[in-house]
Amino acid sequence: MRVGVVSLHYPPEPNFLVGEMVDELVSRGHEVRVLTGFPHYPKGRTYPGYQQRWRERTTKGRLTVLRTPVYPSHDASPLRRIATYTSFAVSSLPAGLHYLLDVDVIYVWHPPPTTFAAPALAHLLRHVPLLLHVQDLWPEAVTESGMSPGGWRGRAVHRLLDSGVRRLYRSADAIVAISPSMRDLVIRRGATPEKVEVVLNWTEESTFRPKPPTLAARTAIGHRGRCTVMYAGNIGPFQRVEVAVRAAAAAAARMDLVVVGSGIDEDRVRRLAQDLDATNVRFLGRLAPERMADLYAGAEYQVVTLRKLESFAGIVPSKIQSAMACGSPVIVSADGDAAQLVDTAQAGLTCPAEDWKALADRFLAAADLPEAERQLMARRARDAYLERMSRAVGVGRIETILHRISAARSDRRRQALGRDRRRADRR
Repeated sequence: MRVGVVSLHYPPEPNFLVGEMVDELVSRGHEVRVLTGFPHYPKGRTYPGYQQRWRERTTKGRLTVLRTPVYPSHDASPLRRIATYTSFAVSSLPAGLHYLLDVDVIYVWHPPPTTFAAPALAHLLRHVPLLLHVQDLWPEAVTESGMSPGGWRGRAVHRLLDSGVRRLYRSADAIVAISPSMRDLVIRRGATPEKVEVVLNWTEESTFRPKPPTLAARTAIGHRGRCTVMYAGNIGPFQRVEVAVRAAAAAAARMDLVVVGSGIDEDRVRRLAQDLDATNVRFLGRLAPERMADLYAGAEYQVVTLRKLESFAGIVPSKIQSAMACGSPVIVSADGDAAQLVDTAQAGLTCPAEDWKALADRFLAAADLPEAERQLMARRARDAYLERMSRAVGVGRIETILHRISAARSDRRRQALGRDRRRADRR
């Protein structure tokens, strides 16, 4: 197949899911054309070695990457964020006019919805089938993040985005959702049920893989010879890391919490730990991703916390895949599919979102768990990842969907050609 891939972010930006999917498709013999912007995420500045220009095309074997200009920003300013999203739609639309019209199928990474502009044109002009990969639910990802205005303006933004996203769902030939609950939500937003399939995300497998615990790793996280739980990831309004801090403070006699990462809520969460006199909570800041598998092995458990929102029922944070790929048991404070995934795999402990008392109980239960049982959880975590979430499994399912919608387009063309011939014969 000739596969078009459209994504605002692409390596060297840390969108490894698209990058690894593209590499896997190329290795399976497909010709892939990527349409993307100039790299600027996450710092909001164009990467060194790149210069914003109208078009920059690179080709290596069966892979071609075409970059078009974007307004580089990734801060808390709604206007600058809109400018980034809109600039890619404007620059990619004419670029994609020739670049995407002769592909067999187009894969679209969503969000943002403006990524759909060039694929929509190819769909309109040449009926190129589209696969939409939904990673986040809009408009909630905007209106519940603090970036949207309040009052009637906020409601107007919600309605506008909701209407646009519903049109995307109806236009796509197939939709991939990252969890069962997200699939249900996408269908409730107007997608045809037969179009929507679940494909769990994978992790960066070259980085996150089982490692033996080492003295160096334990020293790096300040392991004190007792149950140590690690939170690794963004510290923001959706993660509710303060719930883990409160729970750790309540369970201070039995366990330690190590927080690795940074984010807009980091200062507030650090102050909370100080106010609670939680001396068993340590903050290590942001560390290089290539160190994380070793540090995971130095802790007994990983913890994942999420905000309590209806739209988050379908969110499975990437921290879960990373931990399970490393064979780490996971303690989950979340509702919906994140907790269900861990419960089904018997790979950890779970409790409701934003309930720090329940999470404190899970911390204490984890500290009391016999080592043999913890090791069994670790093996289950790794096995579940390989069976349900690995890159080979995920890309294989996406490839199957791309084949299916491409074949359906060919069937429609043959049927139309057959009708035209019959009409000509009748004349």
